[in-house]
Amino acid sequence: MSTTAASIPVTRTSTPRFSEQLRDSAAFGAVFSDHVLVADYADGQWGEPAIVPYGQMTLAPAPAVAHYGQGIFEGFKAFPRANGGAALFRPDANHARMCRTCQRMAMPEIPASIFVEGTAALVRVDLQWIPAKPGSALYIRPVMFATGEPLGVRPSEKFRFIIETCPSAPYFTGSVDLLAEETYVRAFPGGTGAAKCGGNYAGSMLAAIEAQKRGFHNVLWLDGIERRYVEEAGLMNVVFVIDGTIVTPPLSGTILPGITRDSVLTLAREMGVAVEERRIRIDEVFEAHAAGRLQGAAGVGTAATIASIGRLRHKDREITVPPITPDSPLARVGAELDAIRTGQTADRHGWMLGV
Repeated sequence: MSTTAASIPVTRTSTPRFSEQLRDSAAFGAVFSDHVLVADYADGQWGEPAIVPYGQMTLAPAPAVAHYGQGIFEGFKAFPRANGGAALFRPDANHARMCRTCQRMAMPEIPASIFVEGTAALVRVDLQWIPAKPGSALYIRPVMFATGEPLGVRPSEKFRFIIETCPSAPYFTGSVDLLAEETYVRAFPGGTGAAKCGGNYAGSMLAAIEAQKRGFHNVLWLDGIERRYVEEAGLMNVVFVIDGTIVTPPLSGTILPGITRDSVLTLAREMGVAVEERRIRIDEVFEAHAAGRLQGAAGVGTAATIASIGRLRHKDREITVPPITPDSPLARVGAELDAIRTGQTADRHGWMLGV
C-alpha cells in the first residue's frame, strides 16, 4: 500500500458544524470534529483509507466486536503552531503500541501509512478544530473493531479502522482523589493489561462507580495476586515523588506502557532527576507520607498529562498527598513537556510531526 497523506481522498461535509464557541467550550470527548478517516480490512488486506464527513455508519446486526470483544483504540493529541499549522505528539509511538495490541488481540496490524499519514491528513482537513487555549489540544482517537458476522469463537476476518478527533480541554481541573481497590482487579499476569483494548476499560467501570459513590474520582489499582503493589491510577499510569526521586511501577505486562509515561521519565532523567521503575507497596506510600518523605504523586496519561493526586485511601486509612509545587520534579518535567509540544522549545527527540 502506497498511501500518503496527500493521496487520501477527502469528501468534505456539506453541513459543517464548526464554530469557535463550540470548539473552545467543549468538554473532553463531548464534541467531534467534522470529518473522520475510515479504512476496512477484508480478504486479508487493508483497503484504501478515505476521509468522510462525521456521521452515522452502517454495520451488520451481528458485528463480531459485539460478541467477542475484538475492539481496540489509541489516544494522542495535535497541538497548534504559531504559523497556523499543527504538530502531532509521538504518533509513531502510538502506532507501535496499537500494533502490539493488535498482536495480543489476534487482529491485523494497521499500516503506518494509514495510521500516521491518515492522522496527518485528517488533522489537516479539520485544522480549525484545534483549540488555541493553553492546556487544550485536538484529541485524536484511532479505533479498530471486528465487523465480521459469522458466529463462532475465532478471530474475525473483517475489521474497520476509524480515526476521529475532538477539541479537548484539560481532562482534570484539580487534583484527583483515589480509593485503593480491594475487590476488583484490572489486570493479571498473562492477561491483556498491557494492551489498549476496550475490555480493560469496561471491566474498570464498576470499580470507578463504586469509588465515586464514596466520594473519590477513581480507584488506585493494586496487583491481582497479592493486592499489595500499586499498578495504575484509574485510567492512567501512576508516579510518586519520594525523597526527590520519581518512583513508578515497572512495565511487567499488567500495566499499559503509556506514551506520556515514557516521555515524562525520559525528560526527568535528562533533567538529572532520579527515576526508579520498581514495584512499590501501597504500605510504602503511606509510610513515606507518615515520615514526610512523600513529596507528591500523580496520574500520568494522554488526556490529563500530569494530574496531581490529592486524597488517597486504602482500607481504613487515608492521607492527603502533598500538592505538586512549582519546584517539584513533576512540575518541572510537565513544563518541559508542554514547551516541547507547543513548540516553545526544541524538539530534541523528534517527538513532534508537523502537519
